[in-house]
Amino acid sequence: MMANSNKKPSGGGGAGGANTGSSSTAYACWSSSSYTAILVFIVPLVVLFWLISLLSPNSSNWVFISNYYLTGPSSNMSANSSEIGASHDDVLGLRSTVVVMDMHSTVEEVHSDDYVQNRSASPPLAVEEALPPFQQPVINGKKKEDPMNETHASVTKNSATRQRVVGLEGRLRRVRVAIKEAKFQNKTQDADYIPNGPMYWNANAFHRSYLEMEKQFKVFVYEEGEPPLFHNGPCKSIYSMEGNFIHEIEVNKQFRTRDPEEAHVYFLPYSVTMLVRFVYVRDSHDFSPIRQTVRDYVNIISSKYPYWNRSLAADHVTLACHDWGPETSNSDHYLRKNSIRGLCNANTSEGFNPSKDVSFPEINLQTGDTHGFLGGPSPRLRPILAFFAGGVHGPIRPVLLEHWENKDEDLRVHQYLPKGVDYYGMMRKSKYCLCPSGYEVASPRVVEAIYTGCVPVLISDHYVPPFGDVLNWKSFSVEVSVKDIPNLKNILTSISTRQYLRKQRRVVQVRRHFEVNSPPKRFDVFHMILHSIWLRRLNVRVHNDE
Repeated sequence: MMANSNKKPSGGGGAGGANTGSSSTAYACWSSSSYTAILVFIVPLVVLFWLISLLSPNSSNWVFISNYYLTGPSSNMSANSSEIGASHDDVLGLRSTVVVMDMHSTVEEVHSDDYVQNRSASPPLAVEEALPPFQQPVINGKKKEDPMNETHASVTKNSATRQRVVGLEGRLRRVRVAIKEAKFQNKTQDADYIPNGPMYWNANAFHRSYLEMEKQFKVFVYEEGEPPLFHNGPCKSIYSMEGNFIHEIEVNKQFRTRDPEEAHVYFLPYSVTMLVRFVYVRDSHDFSPIRQTVRDYVNIISSKYPYWNRSLAADHVTLACHDWGPETSNSDHYLRKNSIRGLCNANTSEGFNPSKDVSFPEINLQTGDTHGFLGGPSPRLRPILAFFAGGVHGPIRPVLLEHWENKDEDLRVHQYLPKGVDYYGMMRKSKYCLCPSGYEVASPRVVEAIYTGCVPVLISDHYVPPFGDVLNWKSFSVEVSVKDIPNLKNILTSISTRQYLRKQRRVVQVRRHFEVNSPPKRFDVFHMILHSIWLRRLNVRVHNDE
């Protein structure tokens, strides 16, 4: 196992330390003839172990995962990230170190009888099925009768499956190389939009990756499940992105595929908001009905299809904007540990893992669309330094209100807006919009600020902003730690007019990536969510050697 590869031989350290003199003498006595004798003995053993490893059934399924960011270091990366994959030239670990997950140790667990929930309908190949075509097994000295040549048919089918997987992974490998090359020179053209500027970690790499996604990315949506829990979601609420994404991916003809064999990822179309509304017993504080519903769904698809167990969910996607999205993913071990989780509540203290999970924006579509929300006046027509209005919940907002509520004309901080004052009108009059976390880290104010041309001020702990794999948030927003709230005005006034104007201009430029369109438009929020999923899938390699 990989975990034991660096262990010293048992007793080696003790023996060497206790017999320093004799050991040195013994090592000095090795001759060239001794080396020759050892090589003659070892080389056949190495060849033998290599053959065994090739024939081992545990080599059929594994995944390789990299923390995929487009450039530069990231402070949100887990401290457990390893440099073990640094030698893999085709890995896109461009903003962080590489993590390798070896699934050999868990493959048997997936197929064992005691793990009924995730047991696949396609078990590992038996010895008979693994034989070459037309070579019949011998049982008790006699060849097994096979008039229908079922073994040949099984091998042919499995060979075709293997070729499809290998072909798909080969194409993704070429994509990784192309994106790496694009970092230094952009040779692509685009009539609609060419990303450019410090808002992007690497605009060239993002553009090439996006174009490759448009050409190749395929999503298979499991059709099992009935509304309102599945294939359904809210479209006119603070959790509207759940329903919006589910609807758009299901009707999409470019990215959705009906053939699971050509898919890069597999989408589980349940809505956490709908689970909370229809399954959760209000005020019960009991999550078990929600967990059981998701667990049953996973059991259905993992029994009907081979794809869940093939990768242990590493190429499977869920999406949730409800605060309980992370909690819902705890329904299944592999759903939480391996799957690509799209979450508005991207909280690293609650298990959000930027190397595999996707942070996407919380957008409060009260009317179902963005009509009337987009746009704002120029910076010179914004007389207010900063603005916030919102309820008191969570640990951060009480601190903000304690220090600034109704205490400064430059910082308009309110729990309740005065009569006749329009919320969005205040945003349009403000240079900066304060976005403190509530009970959860995500806030719709972030996107509301971007929509109105107001520079967002992120006041949160453990929050990973949306699309941080592509967007450099420091270039168009301000990050303030909770401990610095008393010094908030000094922080904002210390930003020069020139710096503010740059940030505000960049806010307007990145707005396209947060806009909701029906049907979706290139580079908008739907496509950016897909692109974040695409990035993570690029560094998950699923081998199927059945």
